[in-house]
Amino acid sequence: MAARLREHYTKNVVPALTKEFGYENMMAVPKIEKVSINIGLGEATQNSKLMDGAVSELGTITGQKPVITRAKKSIAAFKLRENMPIGCMVTLRGDRMFEFLDRLMNVALPRVRDFRGISPKAFDGRGNYTLGLKDQLIFPEIDYNKVEKTKGMNISITTTAKSDAEGLALLKQMGMPFRQ
Repeated sequence: MAARLREHYTKNVVPALTKEFGYENMMAVPKIEKVSINIGLGEATQNSKLMDGAVSELGTITGQKPVITRAKKSIAAFKLRENMPIGCMVTLRGDRMFEFLDRLMNVALPRVRDFRGISPKAFDGRGNYTLGLKDQLIFPEIDYNKVEKTKGMNISITTTAKSDAEGLALLKQMGMPFRQ
């Protein structure tokens, strides 16, 4: 089963972007390279059980085992020692990435309370988009009863777009619900 979003990209998005920006070569059309999801857990320094929950939840959401990120150096004020686990992350590419984006845009984001669309201003200048979520319960895969603490996450969508305008057009065509 090929990803529904990948099909949509090749059939509808590529021709639309080619028409809008006048690309002469199909390889010049921007595409989504990877999606990185990151949960930063500073509180894991005091309570190491939080990390297990975060890792299992991120694994459930993405369908891929997360990498545990560790502190690069010690910071006494934060009671942080070098090499302590302080977060976890997943990098998705290919079909898993398209599946995740599909679920994010069509299922998870509309479940955010008082959702009016995401900000079109969160581009980094090179066509990549970063989105912050306040809690992980908007994903239907997560069982509400097993969650001890709500954890936020950052989702970075890396594209091959040269500018923010191209990145915005790409994500809009893909169906990202931007605020009007």
